[in-house]
Amino acid sequence: MGYVRRRPKRLAEKLLQIRVALGLSQSEMFRLLDVEEFSEVKRISDYEIDKSEPPLIVLLQYARVAGVPTEVLIDDDLDLPEKLPASYNHEEIRRKFASRRKRR
Repeated sequence: MGYVRRRPKRLAEKLLQIRVALGLSQSEMFRLLDVEEFSEVKRISDYEIDKSEPPLIVLLQYARVAGVPTEVLIDDDLDLPEKLPASYNHEEIRRKFASRRKRR
């Protein structure tokens, strides 16, 4: 028996909100996400209407494009910021984590 992961109820809404806030078409969003090897342009619509759930790497790219932590996308109790892209700095976190790993 397999385990079925609970899908965030607001994920599709948030993905659509990101694209609209950035003023992008679905094709433009797909190009900006740079996920050709993981998805297809038609899948953007599927993600936004909750027909399918994007792979984790695609969610990560959405978070980066929106400037928010990935947690904001997947936690139904958290809202996207009013202004997108937000000023969340993924590079800063990456550097902190990378330096921690090197010390071990």
